[in-house]
This record gives sequence, structure tokens and C-alpha cells, in this order.
Amino acid sequence: MGDWKSNVIEDTEAIQDVIRGTKIIAVLGIKPESRADQAAYYVPAHMAAAGYDIIPVPVYYPEVTEILGRKVFRKLTDIGRPIDMVNVFRRPNDIPPHVDDIIAAKPKSVWFQLGIRNDAAAQRIRTISAMASAMSAATH
Repeated sequence: MGDWKSNVIEDTEAIQDVIRGTKIIAVLGIKPESRADQAAYYVPAHMAAAGYDIIPVPVYYPEVTEILGRKVFRKLTDIGRPIDMVNVFRRPNDIPPHVDDIIAAKPKSVWFQLGIRNDAAAQRIRTISAMASAMSAATH
């Protein structure tokens, strides 16, 4: 299978290539409008305003049924359609319980938001999955 780290993208040009090929983004850990001052809300809101199809997958807020005017899904595998990217807004130690769901959803890429890094989860996602795409550690 090769070195899983060869699939981690950290250079600007390669990140731009991934973004150009992305239209549908499931946001794992998105926050509702009541948390508009937090990156897990305003970053996806900006992406939606830029024309990306955002699919909200909050971890908390069970009473919330819509975010950004879009239906909320509780698991990535419940989305039921292809996903270009899973954008992860979870603390590094909170990512492992989501790995199986990420793998089963078969996104083209997985983006750990700026400052979020979990090499063990990244390795497992890349090693187990048949995804042919890369993961971003988003270290820029």
C-alpha cells in the first residue's frame, strides 16, 4: 500500500488542486447559527457563500435539524450521496470515533481543519479505505 504519509497534502499548489476538484463538502462537527462566532460555523458558512454544497454533520445539538438552511445529518453514512470532501471540525483526540464513518462514506478527500492533526486517524483512514485521494493536514 505504500507510505500513507505520501497521501497527506501540505503544499499550497496540491491543496488548491484538491479544492478545485471539490463541490460537495460534508462538515463533520459543524456548529449551528447560535455559535456563529466559532470557526465550525463561520468557515462552512463562507464555503457555502462561495458556492460549495455544504452538508452539515454536527456532533452535538440534537435539537437542530437545519444549519445554513440545509438538512442536518447525524452520520456521514446517512447522507446517501457522493461526497467530495469531509471537512473535520473536531479536536484531534475526538476524531478516532468518526474514522469508520469517514471510511464508509468514501469521500474523495478528508480535510482536518487548521490546527487539527491526528496522524493515527489519518493513517487508518488512508490505510483501510480504498480512497484514491489525499488527506490534508491543513498546516498552512
